[in-house]
Amino acid sequence: MSTSVHEILSGKSSKIHSVTPDTSVYEALDLMARTDISAVLVLEGERLVGIFTERDYARKVALRGRNSKDTRIREVMTENLLTVSPSQDVDDVMAIMTENRFRHLPVVDRGRLAGIVTIGDAVKAVMEEQRQTIAQLSSYISGDIAT
Repeated sequence: MSTSVHEILSGKSSKIHSVTPDTSVYEALDLMARTDISAVLVLEGERLVGIFTERDYARKVALRGRNSKDTRIREVMTENLLTVSPSQDVDDVMAIMTENRFRHLPVVDRGRLAGIVTIGDAVKAVMEEQRQTIAQLSSYISGDIAT
């Protein structure tokens, strides 16, 4: 049985780091640096409207010579996000991230933001699944469990 997104979120801090579309890029980068994260969700009230990542900064601000204090998140955020639900599993997450070449996936539950899953979270979950499978197979082979 594959790990669910809900299980992944339950093992993480429940704190969701976010900014508004009117936040400056500089303020968003400062938040990301202080909290040691590489992306922030962009919210208007409780509505998810985008995500701002280090990749967005590099490609849409730094390489274009924009000033991070004068540029608003709305100008450079990624919109039209793909999301997953808590009931989906880590295999779905990995497939979506691999196919779309991104590392952060917001989790939405019945229209409400529930959290964010990163590629690191997904890899950790897959590694734990594999560790458990290996332990079970080792026990079976050595005769430690009944058939």
